[in-house]
Amino acid sequence: MTERPSGRPRTAASRVTVPWVRTRLRTAPGAAAALALLVAVTAFLAASLPPALDRYDEQGMRRALADAGPARTGVQIQTSDADMFLSDGPWEDLLSRERVEGPFTKLLALPGRALPLDRDQSSAGVRTTRPQKAPDRYLSQPDGVAPVFHLVAQGGVDGHSRLTQGRLPKAPQGAGAAALEAAVTTETAAKLNIRVGSVVHFPRAEGDPLAVRVTGLVAPREPDGPYWSTIPELGRPHRMVTQGPVPSQYWAGALLLAPDAGPALLDTPGAPARYWNLAPDLAALQGRDVEDVTSAVASLEGGPLLERVVAAVSPNLDVSTDLDDVLGGYAGLWSAIGPLVAVAAFGTGTVAAVVLCMAGGLAAERRRAELTLLRARGASLRGLAGRLLAETAVVAVPAAALGLLAARLTVGTGRTVQSVAAAGAVALVAALALPLRAVAVHRAVGVHTGREDVVRARPTKRRLVAELTLLAVAMGAVLTLRTRGTSAEGDPTGDELVSLAPVLVAVIAALVLVRLYPLPLRGLARPARRMRGVVGPLSLARAGRAGGSTVLPLLALLTALTTAAFGGSVLTGVTDARERAAVFAVGADARVDNLGERAAADVEERVRRVPGVEDVTPVKVSYTALAASLRVSLAGVEPDAYAALSGRLDAGAFDADLLKADGEDAVPALGSPEMEERLGDAPFPVILDDGDSFTARIVAVRTWTPALGADDFLVVDGSALRAGLEPPTGLLVTGDHADAAALKMAAGGDAQVRLRSDVVAATVESPLQTGAERVYAAAVAAGAGYAALALLLTLLRAAPERAALLARLRTMGLTRAQGRRLLVLESLPQALLAAVGGALTAWAAIRLLAPGIDLTTVAVASGAPAAGRALLRADQLSLLVPALAVVALTVGVAAVQAWWSGRRGAVRELRAGDAR
Repeated sequence: MTERPSGRPRTAASRVTVPWVRTRLRTAPGAAAALALLVAVTAFLAASLPPALDRYDEQGMRRALADAGPARTGVQIQTSDADMFLSDGPWEDLLSRERVEGPFTKLLALPGRALPLDRDQSSAGVRTTRPQKAPDRYLSQPDGVAPVFHLVAQGGVDGHSRLTQGRLPKAPQGAGAAALEAAVTTETAAKLNIRVGSVVHFPRAEGDPLAVRVTGLVAPREPDGPYWSTIPELGRPHRMVTQGPVPSQYWAGALLLAPDAGPALLDTPGAPARYWNLAPDLAALQGRDVEDVTSAVASLEGGPLLERVVAAVSPNLDVSTDLDDVLGGYAGLWSAIGPLVAVAAFGTGTVAAVVLCMAGGLAAERRRAELTLLRARGASLRGLAGRLLAETAVVAVPAAALGLLAARLTVGTGRTVQSVAAAGAVALVAALALPLRAVAVHRAVGVHTGREDVVRARPTKRRLVAELTLLAVAMGAVLTLRTRGTSAEGDPTGDELVSLAPVLVAVIAALVLVRLYPLPLRGLARPARRMRGVVGPLSLARAGRAGGSTVLPLLALLTALTTAAFGGSVLTGVTDARERAAVFAVGADARVDNLGERAAADVEERVRRVPGVEDVTPVKVSYTALAASLRVSLAGVEPDAYAALSGRLDAGAFDADLLKADGEDAVPALGSPEMEERLGDAPFPVILDDGDSFTARIVAVRTWTPALGADDFLVVDGSALRAGLEPPTGLLVTGDHADAAALKMAAGGDAQVRLRSDVVAATVESPLQTGAERVYAAAVAAGAGYAALALLLTLLRAAPERAALLARLRTMGLTRAQGRRLLVLESLPQALLAAVGGALTAWAAIRLLAPGIDLTTVAVASGAPAAGRALLRADQLSLLVPALAVVALTVGVAAVQAWWSGRRGAVRELRAGDAR
């Protein structure tokens, strides 16, 4: 502040300077503590979001890589046949251990930090590229088909397994050996009936078969790790199916040779080749490394890294991996979820910023007389703003630092720069709110500012221009979100303007409501004068004489209510989508399958008597029926019960009379769109796997049906089947509290039971989905909390004036009950405006933005049964509960204030010269 010379001589006492900041903090410690608490909590929320998203991102990527499996995520390098055919040296030297392990070390170092590799789980060796059939009769042959084996000479078997029986194999001395030694895993030995000492024979085009003697059994230390799983049959055998009209099953396994037995594979017709399997280090990968890893993989498949691989190994090789496809799928999931998270973050951030500004405005209003006096006595705007900034900064900066520290300790340490920036932004807004508000109010020096009633306030032309500009921006954001959606091309977090669309809708609604609010008050002012009693007219007059600066409180309430309702509707939509996906997967609340021919005759009644079961619908399903030479799934049902079930599920509903067979014409059938397109509405023959046959005709088309899902299906009346529905192959159970164990016990035998409640949890495939839900849940809680805080700040601003009014009116005969009603009725107009306006704004925002928001990616896994697109819909509880809470809180605070003012007495409020 500038000082004007007084003309009087300075003394020692006049040169004493009182510290402004320390004096103010000692004068109002409660206000400083409240500001520090608000800033610390807001900074904690702001600084928690970046590390939380980083953690969900990292967990999501690792889950995607783990679900894909080592066979897809590993980089597999293998030499081609030309590697030997075009070689000048002996083929035995080419397959030697030195020619395998020599390039291995170089390959592990090639990708560098862009693609960190797990050296321990990476592997190299020589293997046969063609499976070899072993016709030995003692080997397991499920359908009479001989098993096949790959002969693998891979290094490191002794370090990655535990020897359970026998010994590890040794390499033969020289080429052309008549017999080889190998080891097998314990799981391979158990499933293919192999023991130590067993000899597996492989026929050759010339000469005697190649004999491979099993010398030991090994148990993998990490059977699901990349070392054992990159080559599918290495750790455990797999059932394969032959091609042809009658599919047959057979086993495919691997025999583990000594690491230096590679040259011996030249004696087999299996086309041996060198290979190197490079396993990514999942623990070192971060979600933000997707672009770098994808770039490194592309370089390995056809870029500079491939040239270096060729230089280290051979020009005749193949590099293959699905790692880029897996990361691409994960990036697509993140690009779909990120913008939705951004909508919640922008909404909550806007509410927090408005509440911080409200806190600064409340402090400026409380100290209006003090600041007006300072300006009248010569304080400059710059000096006044500087001292107020120092006063708030000394509280806001340490509080924001404390919130940042708490966020880093409790949530995580990822994305440090973003967390610091978020906490710094909170401190900056909190520190600047008071000085900027003071500068705006006290630009001109004056003592009396006149009345600022909401009824008499007239918006300026500048405000009109600003409001129209905001309206244009909001319309553009809403239109963009409706037509393009939340995602922005090339940006997984979406477009900032589009993410602000719900907030902009709330801003426009607040501005409109502030303009409309004085109109009913003006219209009711004259009729209220004729009312009997003093409470009604006085409360209406008090509401009209409220402060004219209601934009910020109303904006805070509407934005908070919109954010809470929007987030609640998102969470409800996600829950509904998962429930619907579970219904599509099960077909009912519970499903009992695999009853078979041995099912008890009274199985339906036994299941019906299980506690929690409300109804049971039997079905008889054949998955191999022939409809006019087309393979199709067919279900026989009881039309009335099945139609009732479909109607309850609100999917695949139909009229039961359409499906009832009359025994004369073709059997009416319910068909899928694909079957209707192929068969039309003409009669066609149907042959079941038990020999039963009849003629059917499609009379209705549905995309989904409870018994068979959404595949190609036909549903017919069970009475048209030769044996009817006895015995049923499955039961569709209705009941929210059915117990799986009790259902299985009632069904007996090998019955399989699935509950809809168990399938719901399986619809989530990534931590990104659960993380997005938690962010929205936090946004709903934060929005509700900031709405309550904004309301309390608004009421707190008028609390001293109301206390003084009650004291003066009591001296005129106002009773305590009348005073309580007066405060409640005075507060109701703004509370009702905020509640009704908030509910309507949230409903309008959801209706406007719903076409551009798809919740399917957040709700269900990519492989879940198709239940249609999950769109955003307004949830009534999310709309009404916050709005009613605003009204209830307003009434409660007013009643408590009236009660407290009556207990304190009126002496303090009636002091002469009180500025209130």
